Amino acid sequence: MTVLRPVHADDLEQIYRISRVTGDAGRDASELHRDGKLIGHVYSAPYVSLCPETAFVAEDSQGVAGYIVGAFDTAAFEERLEREWWPSLRKIYTNPQGDPSSWNADEKYAASIHHPSYVPAAIVETFPAHIHMNLLPRLQGQGVGTALLDRWLKNAREAGVTAVHLGASPDNHGALRFWGSRGFVRLEPPLVDASDPTAWFGQKL
Repeated sequence: MTVLRPVHADDLEQIYRISRVTGDAGRDASELHRDGKLIGHVYSAPYVSLCPETAFVAEDSQGVAGYIVGAFDTAAFEERLEREWWPSLRKIYTNPQGDPSSWNADEKYAASIHHPSYVPAAIVETFPAHIHMNLLPRLQGQGVGTALLDRWLKNAREAGVTAVHLGASPDNHGALRFWGSRGFVRLEPPLVDASDPTAWFGQKL
């Protein structure tokens, strides 16, 4: 039986693992990284630490195997990351130098710690909240993702959130199908730059 519940502080190590195991466009990114926490540093751990009230996990008999995290106010969360999250990591990870095309996966994530990418302003203005969600393969295709999403959106509506966005890898075809089938619309110019490789989605609540 799979249980959905609010995140606990001691879930963090497992959330780091899930981020790594799903970090290559939905596939296992473990062999791409010497540092297994880098993906989680960027996409999941800050939510557990800074806004656990908007983070939920799916737990089965083997432990936590999925999560959904997010922020109701993306602009405010990005400012908070700059104040409270990135500074300590910048002391640990060196800002890579040289040609970015020669960087390995760890160096690319280290660069994103020193130079975070921000969600396009037009998206934030129209869809102010955002989410990230990942499930281990053993929970996929069982309705757990939908249940986690419904839990998060219910929480967001109760807090007065009017719209939410997310970014997905265009190579993660399963994720693209999932979001499109759950009421999210693929965002197009002028909300997004045509050259932006991220697949952006939005939904009004």
